[in-house]
Amino acid sequence: MVTFVEASAKSRRTPGVIPLHGEDGFAGMRKAGALTAKALDILTEFVEPGVPTSKLDQIAYEFARDNNAIPATLFYKGYRHSICTSINHVVCHGIPDERGLREGDIVNIDLTLIVDGWYGDSSRMYPVGEISRKAERLIEVTYESLAAGLAAAKPGNTTGDIGAAIQAVAEGERMSVVRDFVGHGVGRLFHDEPNILHFGTPGTGVPLKPGMIFTIEPMINLGKPHVKILSDGWTAVTRDRTLSSQCEHSIGITETGNEVFTLSPGGLFNPLAARAA
Repeated sequence: MVTFVEASAKSRRTPGVIPLHGEDGFAGMRKAGALTAKALDILTEFVEPGVPTSKLDQIAYEFARDNNAIPATLFYKGYRHSICTSINHVVCHGIPDERGLREGDIVNIDLTLIVDGWYGDSSRMYPVGEISRKAERLIEVTYESLAAGLAAAKPGNTTGDIGAAIQAVAEGERMSVVRDFVGHGVGRLFHDEPNILHFGTPGTGVPLKPGMIFTIEPMINLGKPHVKILSDGWTAVTRDRTLSSQCEHSIGITETGNEVFTLSPGGLFNPLAARAA
């Protein structure tokens, strides 16, 4: 059973209880989402062969500090970094370290900045130098799947419509959708109701209503959808060691469709496409 409540009446995640935000919530998310997107834009020029992901993490931390924001992942459940950097077959939650990026790598950078108590959550795929055609196509399909999910995110539809749209794009290209991780409600909480599955059946799941705020963040694999968690307790990788890709926006459902809070100010949400333009 699903219950919708005014966002101001909810201070913690409660299963099945979905907050509906007013204009103040949308305004807060615009500000947080815009700053997160700006930070990810800045990182674009630093993603090059030889650059360690720890440097990218430091840049993100310093940007947050200089803009009166807090990286949401820093010390979250013991995590000690401001971003997640997921390279090649890493699906999500990759940990920054001192190893340099290599020519041909693909890397997802996931960043959430807290601005005035609001969480702006987004991630993008960055090519490192020249990448293979199969890596390019994986990234293209990932962004196409997110676009399909966004198109389905409107009043009158359901969360199942979002998942089904994403799944149709990915599987139509003989790729797979990761089942183990999902999108989620966001706002004044990092993770809230509802969960947004990136696969599903049209017409099922939670009805979409104006005021809902959540992420859509499909993870698409070149091979099978199965993942495993490494011994560090964070890093998720594909079991078959094939490439994985992810992109993410934070959005709010409006009366007529949705508003994306994490749009790139520089048109760099897909750095691969921006580089080719």
